[in-house]
Amino acid sequence: LDWVLAAMEEQGAAVEKIVVAEADIRPCRGCNVCETLNRCVQHDYMDYVHDRIIAADCIILASPIYCMGLAAQAKALVDRAQVFRSRKYVLRLPVVPPERKGQRVGIFLSTAGQDWDNVFDAAIPAVKCFFHVVDIRNADLRYLMVNNVDERGAIERHPTAKADAEALGREVIGHLREVLAA
Repeated sequence: LDWVLAAMEEQGAAVEKIVVAEADIRPCRGCNVCETLNRCVQHDYMDYVHDRIIAADCIILASPIYCMGLAAQAKALVDRAQVFRSRKYVLRLPVVPPERKGQRVGIFLSTAGQDWDNVFDAAIPAVKCFFHVVDIRNADLRYLMVNNVDERGAIERHPTAKADAEALGREVIGHLREVLAA
């Protein structure tokens, strides 16, 4: 994540990093009150994150894979995106202004200790759902998933992870510049 963000900053982008594991984002209660209020009844750090999600041109969700899925902290954020689903599909309200549709990018960054071919497969549907409800199209999603990096610092020894992350950050900023200039 830090490599992607640094590459984006080098390209002149303003970035904000929210460490979900350190934020007070409580799990979704499943109460569905957001289907009538157009907001969550819980008031925690997600109030701030909610507004940042709407304002962002690029949203990066980074999570290690634990037991073949998203880590609990990232999953709590994804689940709290229920308010966007309610806004979009129940209340029929826009998540972002119509002119911003197709002008946002989502990135999923992940690592896993296993080197199995399918280690990321269970996380992808939740990731796609999250980005879909915040109005980022599948065509505008990017992925960087690195497996076989289990112990602390292993990602730094990976032969391509840093270069891939930096290239991804540069590519996304270039893409956003083109889209926003059109």
